[in-house]
Amino acid sequence: MSSSNARAASLLALLGITACAPVGQQPADPSAPRVPQISESQLREKARESLAQGVEHYNAGRFADASRSLTAALDHGQLTRPEQGTARKYLAFMHCASGREAQCRDEFRKALEIDPGFELSVAEAGHPSWGPVYRDVRARLSATAAAAAPAKPAALRSGAEGVLDQGLARYAEGKFDAAAKLLASALKQGLAAKADQIAALKHAAFSHCLLGRKLTCRNEFAKIFAIEPAFDLPAAEAGHPSWAKVFADAKQRAQAAPKKKQ
Repeated sequence: MSSSNARAASLLALLGITACAPVGQQPADPSAPRVPQISESQLREKARESLAQGVEHYNAGRFADASRSLTAALDHGQLTRPEQGTARKYLAFMHCASGREAQCRDEFRKALEIDPGFELSVAEAGHPSWGPVYRDVRARLSATAAAAAPAKPAALRSGAEGVLDQGLARYAEGKFDAAAKLLASALKQGLAAKADQIAALKHAAFSHCLLGRKLTCRNEFAKIFAIEPAFDLPAAEAGHPSWAKVFADAKQRAQAAPKKKQ
């Protein structure tokens, strides 16, 4: 084949490839790394594997490895509430056994808040290192819940206000998912009093934060500032570790937002 024919053949081949390519589409870069697609079920399975590894490390006395695996399992955000309670239980055991009572107490509190059915076995509760801490945390939470429970109205309210009362009751019982749904329903139906609106939004935010839904929690706090810019939580509520940072962030964003013209 002559050089001119070779060049023509090369040109035709090139034109053929170009004609087959979609108009305006750039060819994929073969050197670009592929982003793995991980499903929610895979994340959940990975979280459960980390939980099982953490328990195995704990039983073998490898506490540093146990702490890493249990923390990783929680960080995945896919464990059920009882599974979260299990992870936090073993973290509490290790903190108490190492003399870190504050951290031990905090893990027991989180376990009880996220899973109201959480309970140590008789043998676990009788352990001298963490048994007294666990019983004290449980007693304090029970007392706080009883004190914070909304007073029962003399007469049952109807409409949106009645749904609000049901939502607050579920929250006091530790049924945070049910509480969030009822509170959202009350707001959707329309609460007349601003105080009721704030109560619904506040407890909805608390519920979402306790369930690990930080963004939704922050959005509920933001709605409060939209209707009451001067809103603030009392000291006992503002310092709660499940929502303290989220509330502070929502408050800062509300204060930094440009004021609407009247």
